[in-house]
Amino acid sequence: MKTKNIKAYGTLASDAPLHSMNINRRELQPHDVEMEILYCGICHSDLHQIKNEFGGTKFPIVPGHEIVGRIAGVGEHVTKFKVGDLAAVGCIVDSCGKCEYCEEGLEQFCDDGVTFSFNSPDKYLGGVTFGGFSETYVCNEKYVLHVPPTLDLAAAAPLLCAGITVYSPLKHWQAGPGKKVGILGIGGLGHLAIKIAKAMGAHVVVFTTSPSKVDDAKRLGADEAVLSSDTEQMKRQSKLDIILDTVSAALDVNVYLNLLKVDGTLVLVGLPADRIPVGAFNIVHGRKNFAGSNIGGIAETQEMLDFCATHNITAQIELIKMQQVNEAFDRLQKNDVHYRFVIDMASLKNN
Repeated sequence: MKTKNIKAYGTLASDAPLHSMNINRRELQPHDVEMEILYCGICHSDLHQIKNEFGGTKFPIVPGHEIVGRIAGVGEHVTKFKVGDLAAVGCIVDSCGKCEYCEEGLEQFCDDGVTFSFNSPDKYLGGVTFGGFSETYVCNEKYVLHVPPTLDLAAAAPLLCAGITVYSPLKHWQAGPGKKVGILGIGGLGHLAIKIAKAMGAHVVVFTTSPSKVDDAKRLGADEAVLSSDTEQMKRQSKLDIILDTVSAALDVNVYLNLLKVDGTLVLVGLPADRIPVGAFNIVHGRKNFAGSNIGGIAETQEMLDFCATHNITAQIELIKMQQVNEAFDRLQKNDVHYRFVIDMASLKNN
């Protein structure tokens, strides 16, 4: 298959910094679009992957799955996009399209294995897929999203992973008017969860270990903010219908299971590397649910983008140049970001 050589930023090893490199993208197939990447968000899972914290990372790796750009070319059979359209690519860039989950719009659970934006087996070129820390992305139009023009493009980039990661479980467990929703943590996921749950009509309670973030939680739209290290505040907390755990580090989920109403659900969306002990009686008493959720399908991701455009929801970001990406990952590892880094991809051309 013919390829095109482009600029990218990646790394050759888990203990090596990201640096400029060249990668190949496939030439357009009949149903493909080529997107010039304008902005790409930095996600905590990018950090996990480049450090090989989950195991299985294939090097070299080019991360990035919160990709916003403009269509630069289309295959002969493309019908959904034209050159010049604003578009986005999130976590999913391929699936079998035939299994029960793909047919239900749940491509993230594809029986044959979903293809992710980076570090997944590349069905076209062999090796693995390369992500959005690059000049362009080529993808079948089925997995490409329309970006509502009212959204700020840079601040919309984190919606492609962080946004759908919290939107999907909030929708699935029916957050809305009359429901009390708890959000654990105010980071890249948590700050968007506050905005989205509030826009859905829920009463939003935020739990944070940081006194400095209590006021920030209310600024973001929370109805209540609880300092989880304050025993008295925790004792006074009333029962919740849903709790979304957005924290990427291990915490005592049993404390929060005890804050659920009967039939309430605690949903894990953060990805701590350590195991999470769960006390049996904390689930059995009150018929409670400890669940997990993983991004969303293509149709639901488009729905989320449209919802966010309607409610004027974007991420709070720090816009950086590609040359600052290693510093950004160092800061992300220390949780020193409010609340999401986004790369201005025009800076890649200066390498």
